[in-house]
Amino acid sequence: MKEMADGVRAVEAALFAAKEPLGLTDIAAYVGEGVDVRAALAELSDHYAGRGIELVERGARWHFQTAADLASVLRREREESRKLSRAAVETLAIIAYHEPVSRAEIEAIRGVQISKGTIDVLMEAGWVRPAGRREAPGRPLTYATTQEFLTHFGLASRRDLPGIDDLKAAGLLDPVDLAFDRLVGEGDEEAELETGDEDA
Repeated sequence: MKEMADGVRAVEAALFAAKEPLGLTDIAAYVGEGVDVRAALAELSDHYAGRGIELVERGARWHFQTAADLASVLRREREESRKLSRAAVETLAIIAYHEPVSRAEIEAIRGVQISKGTIDVLMEAGWVRPAGRREAPGRPLTYATTQEFLTHFGLASRRDLPGIDDLKAAGLLDPVDLAFDRLVGEGDEEAELETGDEDA
């Protein structure tokens, strides 16, 4: 039992001392092979549940963070960080949902050109990274999100990104887009009816 307790303490210490979230292999490298890292993480997660700080997993990496419901207690007067432009927010969303994605693909989805500065801002924030070149004419550079993106937005993985129904429910979709989708849907239904008449 003492060995297990020492292992849990070692994992706890490694996570507290780390500058960034750690994966299982990172933790094992700190605490040694004799420690059951998964069991220690499960015990620590239970121990910190409901406390002022909690152990969370983001993108297969673990770290301690302040409990979300205490954010208002810890908020102090501070300089407001510059908000992202609409172009940057749209670009970040496209990269998150379609990664890896090239600049041309981002522009095709948005319907407008993006300035180089838009992607630079996202890279400076640590949310976007180059993801290699596509095997296509011109070998365009592609972009993807980072571990910091998942951590900042509280996502365990990209699978936790909201789906279309979630976005509609939250009122985050442009009403013009929703109206267009309805019109397209009605057009498809009419086409099906006409096809059905010909078959009859």
